[in-house]
Amino acid sequence: MAEESAPWQMVEYEGFEIHVAPFPKNAPSEANAAAAADNRYTYVGYVCHPGADPGIPGHAVPFHADGEESFAGRDEALYEGVHVGRSIVEGTHPDLTVLPLVTGGV
Repeated sequence: MAEESAPWQMVEYEGFEIHVAPFPKNAPSEANAAAAADNRYTYVGYVCHPGADPGIPGHAVPFHADGEESFAGRDEALYEGVHVGRSIVEGTHPDLTVLPLVTGGV
């Protein structure tokens, strides 16, 4: 599934918005529509200031599930994505931070 058509969910947290889109990790393709869908989910997301345009460079901090990480269902993937977004806002994520959003005046 393309990120553009993903079912985005938004949570407000400590003055930021956390946007997460859970989606099936291995959705059946049109070429192999008869194959059973894998029920595992993954997610993509981003953190931004309220009302910011994530399409403009520097206006959002994007994140996604690591490598082969997958989840038993949509709700589990959404929960983990929000958890990761919160860690970015709190400054506890090992690689990502909202400092450029704060110091850049965006």
